Amino acid sequence: MQPLEYYVHPTAEVEQDTQIGAGTRIWRQAHVRSQAIIGSQCNIGKGVYIESHVRIGSRVKIQNNVSLFEGVTIEDGVFIGPHVCFSNDMYPRAITLNGDLKTADDWMITPTLVKYGASLGAGSVIVCGVVIGEFALVGAGSVVTKDVAPHSLVYGNPAHFHGYVCHCAQRLDKVKEEDGQCIGWCSSCGSWCKFKL
Repeated sequence: MQPLEYYVHPTAEVEQDTQIGAGTRIWRQAHVRSQAIIGSQCNIGKGVYIESHVRIGSRVKIQNNVSLFEGVTIEDGVFIGPHVCFSNDMYPRAITLNGDLKTADDWMITPTLVKYGASLGAGSVIVCGVVIGEFALVGAGSVVTKDVAPHSLVYGNPAHFHGYVCHCAQRLDKVKEEDGQCIGWCSSCGSWCKFKL
């Protein structure tokens, strides 16, 4: 482990062989497994579980009781609301074909990527194998089963597209899509938002 340039609550468990960036705070009853990587200036809430090999960027806010399993990568600036759960196996079973309890070698991990600046609403479930684009916004309680385009607002079970959002997370007006690019006006922050689809 690195020198203690970060804070770990006395009730949290951080296993050896983790990488944690400066200024990160890990709160009550969180559990960070070995070989997880967490960037700088992150806030890891109460009861968060971060499994081995999970990669988390910098300035990420993870609210209480989130579960991040092996195969998940979170880029910088992502918000993860309370009780969000990521899966990592498309065909989960507890036992092998001959009835033995599966070991780590029996799992087939399917990776998931949450890109820069995206936000995941409270209680959403992220089915493995998806990419959630930059500054996308997933509504609370949604079940994400397919890729989410940048700046897209999705919600529901399964989550469906319901428009585009600005960097400030408010819905864009006057949206035009052309040649793989999108531009829209945000009346909330008073700016144009332009991005690639």
